[in-house]
Amino acid sequence: MPTPNTAAMEFLLGRRSRPAKTLTGPAPDRAALEPILTAAARTPDHGKLEPWRFIVIEGAGLARLSEAAGARGEALELDEGNAGKGRKQFSDSHLCVAVVESPKDSAKIPAIEQTYSAGAVCLALLNAALASGWGANWLTGWIAEDRPFVEDTLGLAPHERIAGFIHIGTETSAPPDRPRPDLSAITTWVSE
Repeated sequence: MPTPNTAAMEFLLGRRSRPAKTLTGPAPDRAALEPILTAAARTPDHGKLEPWRFIVIEGAGLARLSEAAGARGEALELDEGNAGKGRKQFSDSHLCVAVVESPKDSAKIPAIEQTYSAGAVCLALLNAALASGWGANWLTGWIAEDRPFVEDTLGLAPHERIAGFIHIGTETSAPPDRPRPDLSAITTWVSE
């Protein structure tokens, strides 16, 4: 019979992202963030390819990205609501970790497995931040998909893309739980 990690299961069964707009400072410093990044980097990675990397954005970097997102929204002629979401994602943040999917050529490991690994890194990073006592949220949006923005402001290579922007800070209020999936509606048991 296995020995359960009761504390870990309690955390996972009750975990809840914190809306990015409710996060404030302080955010973790480098010493506090490194164990969170280390935990995220332990994500399953078939072939040990490391098909992802981190960009930590803080301080003046957040202000620069906010300005660039605003300018890009104007260039794309987005309405203020959509343009504002891209801009505010950085202006309202105290710390953001961009998880970059960086697939590697491999005859053995399909590209989709590398994509799944990058998504798993986002969730692992989010959960590690929450487990460390910080508030955290995983966002994307148009700004994550805009090639000129991600290449010019974040330095992504043409084959790379943003898997997620993980915003981390101090939570100001615990959100109420939201409806969760009906397990019986999404589970099929195969016994024969």
